[in-house]
This record gives sequence, C-alpha cells and structure tokens, in this order.
Amino acid sequence: MQVVQSPDASLQERAERWAATMRGHHHGDLALAHEDSWAGPGTAALVDRIAREDDEDTRMSRLATRARGAGDRVREEAPDPHRTCFERDRDRILHATAFRRLAGKTQVFVFPDDHQRTRLTHALEVAQIARSVATALGLNVALTEAIAIGHDCGHGPGGHASEDALSVYLPFDHAVWGADVTLVPLNLCAETLDGIRNHSWSRPAPATPEGEVVSWADRIAYVCHDFEDAVAAGVVTPDELPPLVADRCGRDRSSQLGVFVRAMIRAAVDTGRVGMPAEDAEALAAFRRFNYERIYLRPESQHQAAAVIDLLRALVDHYVAHPELLEQSEVGGEAGSALERAVGYVAGMTDRYACRQAMALLDWPADRLPVGFDI
Repeated sequence: MQVVQSPDASLQERAERWAATMRGHHHGDLALAHEDSWAGPGTAALVDRIAREDDEDTRMSRLATRARGAGDRVREEAPDPHRTCFERDRDRILHATAFRRLAGKTQVFVFPDDHQRTRLTHALEVAQIARSVATALGLNVALTEAIAIGHDCGHGPGGHASEDALSVYLPFDHAVWGADVTLVPLNLCAETLDGIRNHSWSRPAPATPEGEVVSWADRIAYVCHDFEDAVAAGVVTPDELPPLVADRCGRDRSSQLGVFVRAMIRAAVDTGRVGMPAEDAEALAAFRRFNYERIYLRPESQHQAAAVIDLLRALVDHYVAHPELLEQSEVGGEAGSALERAVGYVAGMTDRYACRQAMALLDWPADRLPVGFDI
C-alpha cells in the first residue's frame, strides 16, 4: 500500500532539504554547490584580462574595437583584474535600475499580456541578434552586447509617445537621453555611450562597427517581433504581409531573423562594411512600412499614444508645481532645475507607476488611462 504524504509534511521535507544546503557541501577547506560536484577547469591557467586583451589583436577583425585597461571613462577607474572595460559596461547596465525598469515599459502594446514584448525583452532580443552578427564578423562582442542592452534605457513610459510628451519641455530623444542622462551614473566607456546615443538611424553614425551592428539589430528585432506580437493579438495575419517580405523572408519570426542576420554577414564579407544587400534591405523596409501602416499608426495605437501624452504631461506639470515631491527620489537633491528633475523622474517611470501616480496625485479618471491598465 502506497503511503501518500500530507501536503504539510511534503512542504516540511522540502524546507528541510533547502535548509540543509545553506552552507553548501564542504570538502576540507573547499565548499561545493552539490554533494556530488566534480566540475572545474582542472589545471588550466588563469586567463586574466590582460591576456584576453592581448588575444583580441589576433582574434578580432582589423577594425574591431579593442579593449584596453579601464576604458575611456569620464571618471578614471583602475582596470578590473578579470573583465575588460566593455565587459564591465555590459555588467553595469545589466544590474542597473534603468535596465530593470524596461520590464515595465511599453514596446508596442501598453500593459502587454504574458507573451508580448516589453522594452526589456526587446533589448535582450537586440543583444542576441547583434551578438550573432558581431561574433561572425570578429567584432568586440562585449561592446556589442553593452550597447544593445543599454540602447533603450532612456525610453520613457508608454513607448515612443513619451518622446512626444516630454519634448515640449526639454529636447527628449530616448537615445541621447539614455546616454547623456539615464546612464551617466554608471561611468560607462565613451564607445558604449556613443553606440547608445547614436543607435537610432536618424542620429549620426556610431563611431564603432559594433555600434553600427546594434543599429541594424535594433531595427531587425523590432520589425520582426512587433509583427509577431501583432499577429498574436489578432491585429494582423501572416497572410497580409507584402509579397516582397513573405517571399524573401518568410512569414514567421525565425525565418525572418535568419534571412536578415545572414544578409548582414554576407554584406560584411563581400564589402567590408556593416550593412545589408540592397534586396534584403528593401524587404526589411517594406516590412517596416507594413508595421507602421497596420500596427503602429492604427487608430487604437493613436488613441493609446494620445492617452500616454496627456498623462505624462500632466505628471510633469504637477511635479514642477510641487518639487518637494521629488526630494526623496533618485533625481532629487540640487541636480538640475525643477523642470529637468520632473522630466527625469517621469521619464524613468514604468507604465504602471505613471498611471498609479496620476490616479493618486491628480485623481486621473480611469477612462483617460491607456487601454489595458488594470486598476
């Protein structure tokens, strides 16, 4: 006869197993994670930062960006013994509050469901695409990843509508704001900040090939995944794609990404430049135009953007009128004017926090909130 433990007994047993691992598993002076752990590098010598920086000269492409020492930072720092300067940049962005907040910021759909992209998942997909290209071309992968995960950290809540909302107060371009305001406390390298500042195609070209790769990866990523999200939401169907896109790139994200990534690699091998063959670039442009016409500029999106703009401007106006509300915030203190601090505070908000602040401070009516907010 099988004895079935009660739920309480099972929970107690699991808690005891968990507690038993508190100190790890000790073998003399060595603590291990698992009782049967065996893995390790064996007799391999430590490969420190200097050795890896030296290896870059032989492993990377001729025009790839090399890492040396602590990097070109506003505030001088001693080099890390194990990480290159661009690896430190990538790690700093990954652990930054601004990066975590991207999880609560709109990509296309405000308050997305469980399967739709946020600004955070978008940044991770950009990093994956950019890393694939940079690795194949012998570029600096760590710098590429740092630019990619940081490229949207300057975005406000509500997607690109936040740029329209905040630009009436200060020049607000998410790329420039991210590099010159949001990420300044991290003391990142000049090359990383340049790639973030200039990732948008309307900006000057980045100073590094790694930055150019991220510019392309950003567009490839959002064109493909925004379409996939719109299909899942019932806004469009794969059969509606223009023939130029469907015939050349396919109707699903995996096929589309593969075509565009391989096209970039092929172009670099053939020409020595970061770009894309004209035929593939035309397909990407047609894909983007389709998204604009059918997804980004549809009436529901326009209504959503208008709601975001009204709400964010009302918040900025309120904080300017009540600067004491910012004294305990991370943009408090004496830094900047009341307007600069208010814009910086609102720009850093997640979608939900902005809505809740409007409701709490302004008695914002529910019917003026962006569609999808769960009160």
